[in-house]
Amino acid sequence: MPLARSLSMTSLNGLPQWEDEDLPVEDLLLFEVSWEVTNKVGGIYTVIQTKAKITADEWGENYFLIGPYFEHNVKTQVEACEPPNPAVKKAMDTMKSQGCQVFFGRWLIEGSPYVLLFDIGSAAWNLDRWKGEFWDVSNIGIPFHDREANDAVIFGSLTAWFLKEFDDKPNIIAHFHEWQAGVGLILSRSQKLPVATIFTTHATLLGRYLCAASIDFYNNLDQFDIDKEAGERQIYHRYCMERASVHCAHVFTTVSQITAIEAEHMLKRNPDVVTPNGLNIKKFSAMHEFQNLHSMYKARIQEFIRGHFYGHLDFSLEKTLFFFIAGRYEFSNKGADMFLEALSRLNFLLRVHKSDVTVVVFFIMPAKTNNFNVETLKGQAVRKQLWDTAQSVKEKFGKKLYNALLKGEIPDLNKILDRDDITIMKRAIFSTQRHCLPPVTTHNMIDDGNDPILNTIRRIGLFNNRTDRVKVILHPEFLSSTSPLLPLDYEEFVRGCHLGVFPSYYEPWGYTPAECTVMGIPSVTTNLSGFGCFMQEHVADPAAYGIYIVDRRFRSPDESCNQLTQFLYGFCQQSRRQRIIQRNRTERLSDLLDWRYLGRVCETINRGIKSSRHSVCLQHHTEGFRYPRPSSVPPSPSVSQHSSPHHSEGEDEDEDERYDEDEEAERDRQNIKSPFSLGVLPQGKTKQHGEYRN
Repeated sequence: MPLARSLSMTSLNGLPQWEDEDLPVEDLLLFEVSWEVTNKVGGIYTVIQTKAKITADEWGENYFLIGPYFEHNVKTQVEACEPPNPAVKKAMDTMKSQGCQVFFGRWLIEGSPYVLLFDIGSAAWNLDRWKGEFWDVSNIGIPFHDREANDAVIFGSLTAWFLKEFDDKPNIIAHFHEWQAGVGLILSRSQKLPVATIFTTHATLLGRYLCAASIDFYNNLDQFDIDKEAGERQIYHRYCMERASVHCAHVFTTVSQITAIEAEHMLKRNPDVVTPNGLNIKKFSAMHEFQNLHSMYKARIQEFIRGHFYGHLDFSLEKTLFFFIAGRYEFSNKGADMFLEALSRLNFLLRVHKSDVTVVVFFIMPAKTNNFNVETLKGQAVRKQLWDTAQSVKEKFGKKLYNALLKGEIPDLNKILDRDDITIMKRAIFSTQRHCLPPVTTHNMIDDGNDPILNTIRRIGLFNNRTDRVKVILHPEFLSSTSPLLPLDYEEFVRGCHLGVFPSYYEPWGYTPAECTVMGIPSVTTNLSGFGCFMQEHVADPAAYGIYIVDRRFRSPDESCNQLTQFLYGFCQQSRRQRIIQRNRTERLSDLLDWRYLGRVCETINRGIKSSRHSVCLQHHTEGFRYPRPSSVPPSPSVSQHSSPHHSEGEDEDEDERYDEDEEAERDRQNIKSPFSLGVLPQGKTKQHGEYRN
């Protein structure tokens, strides 16, 4: 039987409502609280890091980030300095005088925001007392064996203590991210501190656990016994902490419409506003510069392919496309299962239609390994040896040719290479002979017999055979420019690829397709990801701009897989010129994802709280805009779009007249200046549970 105390914090008795009174902006302080301030654990780190500059520009010296102190992070990311605000310094000194270690400095990221870091270890001796106080306030008990939850109690208690120490009572807004920071919000409200609070959930705790168990999540949102599900997964206390934080906050936000629907059922509160995640966009002075970067890094990837497929390189690299999927190793949540099935079908289509296009697919998903695969290392060594041989022969050939031309003679090509040169080249050719297939994985997997990706590859038979038009490479490690295999950073690798594929089933936002977009690389996403929903709402024809959205919401898994296959096959049919046009369009969408643009939503929330009229502010819903469908023909061949240009080597002069890059770019720049929707969750759309079919 579920315990009633799990709901005790949804409405604490005696909690004060935020009074309507004018707040002087110059005396207002904004504290943003998260476990991932200077501490990279997941995607929230990226959110806070990229948003810091626009927030610091808006708030100046009145903006502070609060997080945990970890020495290895501080040494490399934080520059120590004195607090510029006397009230902050006084509160810190009070805590230090009572034995707490508090560190202050500037975070060395863009915007250089101030950070206030609490040393959890130095305050651990208070844990039992603080857990008791938290129980008295909320009736939520924290098990002694849950280290993460205990750390959250210490961190939250220190945060609430710090906020309580402002004797002269400057006006304070505190923005808390995720359940790890939620204890501070709960204690601040229970102690009736005069602090305006915002709580943002980037993904519900229980939702992530349920989806990881391959449960039909979205089709049963209103059917789950929440307490029972949380208890069975031994996260009941964490769920209570998250839900209490949501209901105690003055303003509750989330990052996407799909997560807002999830929060309504999992956390029993509708978000007041949706605040999409953004990135810091850096535009090149020349529009074609990102295309040059694509060509440069594509050549680096091609070098790796030459080594990896030595002895089986019977396909043209000029007609080879590079697809990739990257992220946490969550086989079903990230859509790797559907992607592999679609690749099997794509391989069949390319072979049946005798296509000369080859697709090389990278899976960049970290897993446990025993170092590099010997065969993979050998491939790169063979490639380097062949390159050195070719360079030495070329140098000798060049000298003989040069000397002959100086004498005014045309060299005899039959004599310009001697017997030794021929022998060296024959030996080089023999060294490329291979008696096994190119490896599917670049590393030795610790438990390859139970690895879901490798097991699926075995089932569908994608073993990099000569006849396969789809080749698969699993790289179970983060990319690094110092790697002896593929010496590229993640950003460089993405720029060198042709398409990012992220058919996620559970993705509250989705930074991977967003990063592809700002680099001008087309991507595949779904309408169950926050990014996909955002693009559907604001772009009239996402596919024309290189954003392919798979319907995993209204279609069966098999239908969704077929749709993904058609997207991939249609992309393979594009000519090089069509891909260039599409990358130009994709890159122009980056303005939509710029924090300078999306930050308007956060600024609106803060201004609403400043004037104590946030309830009115958040109810105001301006009409959003939609990027129109490009006036020129979409570059994505499709059976359903007869106006799309067909694949051809020769370019149609008529097509040049239809497409004017400068005119189209200017039109897009004008569209993005239209009013932006605050993203308040439409009340009429929250009850459509039957729409989830996948």
